[in-house]
Amino acid sequence: MGTFGCCWKIFGVALAAIFLFFHDLCASEKAPNYTFMQNATAAPPISYYDYIIVGGGTAGCPLAATLSQNASVLLLERGGSPYGNPNITNLSSFGAAISDLSPTSPSQRFISQDGVINARGRVLGGGTCLNAGFYTRAASDYVRNVGWDGKLVNESYEWAEKLVAFEPPMREWQTAVRDGLLEAGVLPNNGFTYDHLYGTKVGGTIFDKQGQRHTAADLLEYANPSGLTLFLHASVHKVLFRIKGKPRPVAHGVTFRDATGAKHKAYLKNGPKNEIIISAGALGSPQLLMLSGVGPADHLKAHNISLVLDQPLVGQGMSDNPMNAVFIPSPVPVEVSLIQVVGITHFGSYIESASGENFAGGSPTTRDYGMFSPKVGQLSNVPPKQRTPEAITKAVEDMKALDDAAFRGGFILEKIMGPISRGHLELQTRNPKDNPSVTFNYFKEAEDLQRCVQGIETIEKIIESKSFSKFRYDFMSLPMLLNMTASAPVNLLPRHSNVSMSLEQYCKDTVMTIWHYHGGCQVGMVVDRDYKVLGVDALRVIDGSTFNNSPGTNPQATVMMLGRYMGVKILGERLTSDVVSN
Repeated sequence: MGTFGCCWKIFGVALAAIFLFFHDLCASEKAPNYTFMQNATAAPPISYYDYIIVGGGTAGCPLAATLSQNASVLLLERGGSPYGNPNITNLSSFGAAISDLSPTSPSQRFISQDGVINARGRVLGGGTCLNAGFYTRAASDYVRNVGWDGKLVNESYEWAEKLVAFEPPMREWQTAVRDGLLEAGVLPNNGFTYDHLYGTKVGGTIFDKQGQRHTAADLLEYANPSGLTLFLHASVHKVLFRIKGKPRPVAHGVTFRDATGAKHKAYLKNGPKNEIIISAGALGSPQLLMLSGVGPADHLKAHNISLVLDQPLVGQGMSDNPMNAVFIPSPVPVEVSLIQVVGITHFGSYIESASGENFAGGSPTTRDYGMFSPKVGQLSNVPPKQRTPEAITKAVEDMKALDDAAFRGGFILEKIMGPISRGHLELQTRNPKDNPSVTFNYFKEAEDLQRCVQGIETIEKIIESKSFSKFRYDFMSLPMLLNMTASAPVNLLPRHSNVSMSLEQYCKDTVMTIWHYHGGCQVGMVVDRDYKVLGVDALRVIDGSTFNNSPGTNPQATVMMLGRYMGVKILGERLTSDVVSN
């Protein structure tokens, strides 16, 4: 009991880092031969293309690969390549990337105004290089409500799945969670499937059998090399518009800077169907629209940005699915597992899990890059200025003295469907490299909070189930586990460390992100159903910023699908236009 008594706080401190930790397992061992990929320093001062795509992330890569089949495409990515980076190549080096807070890190940390620590992708492939790998499609009702063509949706999912989706191996921890979900009444057992079905299922993964991650960047293997130009470390500062003599603003180019700060301009070739497409993510897309003069007039004026179009809904409708978890120390060693099993409940909460002592302290001899390591842990109760190299070194040395048993275990989490609660995004500076200010308003709506409570109650049933008994200590009661987690500095919010607190308070105190934030350029508010920006011409936004709700239990499959789906639709429109003109 003594070891666990002194380590409870360590378990809790690590809880938030556990999830960020999963987000640094990208990059294959061998980089593909992308002849079209160059550093932006090689970009000419001025160039011309049929399509210019801003953002080589989850949507941008499949979109660029598709459009390159019948047009000239420029893809601009602010980060670097996911391939060949030793810090993020495979599972054995996990944790190194998330501890890297340099300007070129593939993960850019930000903290929402709610006080929740978060991250955004800054690498080719975007969030698919930084997530836990879970691959699952959107529900059929979701597809119908959005108004997508069901046949093309399925074809687009399949197109991506041929390169990036796999069936995961099921080992002891994940099997216990699956069986515990069934004991808890999350029925039926749907087995392995990509489909979004009520009950318990094993989903897909973007990790292959060798443990190598496959990302949206891999979808560029479909590209026509002669039709695509890709520049890395290309930071887009604004979209350029023609205004004079036009009934409404027309996008016709972008300005971007390379890693040296040199300025480049890329323009659209003359053509009625040529467009600029922003795929910079839920933070980057509304941010770039505002920096380009499309947004709330008063807000842009306050930042001395010339107004192109007063669009007060840019940056509105921001949502982040709240995630709450319970950490469970294990009396026996457990395998390293990412998210593989999900319980899809009727009350609107999704139950998932991950495990592995290697995720805790890293190497037992170094305790250097594990999730409990001070190099990786968020330690949000320690002001950043106090996180000196000396302080981190001392903390790592202190951790080496702890028993290995203190680092065994895993967690079970619940994520809220939707959610209903909404927030907003604003500029902080005119520098596109700086994070905007974002507020998500977690649990502002009572229904979201109730879903969290029901999710935690389901987690309690799993922990108490016969199927899961091997992985819990008999002396650790559920109130003890909850209090251990609630005592952790997983975010910057005040907390109430008391075993008698309500589950409502537990949800509020321990809320974290699961990195499924969306909104800011939503359909019907900022873009139309074809993702064209309302009020201007030759400009679309295609990414998760257009979602009113997060699709499925993990959005990455649907965001990749959307890139392919819209690429096919846009090429179809282009072909029709060419036939008519001839």
